[in-house]
Amino acid sequence: MNNLFSHAPLDDDLPPASEALEPVVNTVVVPGAVSQAFIGFTEHTHLWWPMDTISVFGVGSYVEFEENLILETADDGRTSIWGSIDDWQPPLSFHASWHPDSTAAWSTELRVAFKAVDGGTEVRLVHSGWEGSDDPLQARRKWIGAWPQVLGRFVRFMGGAGD
Repeated sequence: MNNLFSHAPLDDDLPPASEALEPVVNTVVVPGAVSQAFIGFTEHTHLWWPMDTISVFGVGSYVEFEENLILETADDGRTSIWGSIDDWQPPLSFHASWHPDSTAAWSTELRVAFKAVDGGTEVRLVHSGWEGSDDPLQARRKWIGAWPQVLGRFVRFMGGAGD
């Protein structure tokens, strides 16, 4: 027995700490100017977000940036706050707490930055702050898989060739 407490995980059952809680970083390039990409991401989210797979209320609801909130609204009027924007720098970036299908008591951090590059605008999304979750590794794994789908839909919405 490697550990005094039999219910405690063995050290070799845990991923290295430096790897486990690293931010999830995704970068895509969309056609168009930075301002167009920022507006497409923040003002037209309801047109491209994959509500069929990533939402609280499912198909028929929509997500939007409203004042300092990221909000999902169901077709029957119910709402769910996904996050609070605490740094708004249009058209270059925004930073928000992020807690879809959870409460603000535990939230991660989301920073999305927009930068002009050859061929359009680079959109860089950094999702971090996993430490407060009941299951940080599971929360991180969920978004490792989800962000490429979300950003792929955004790329297609903006007229690019998404995956």
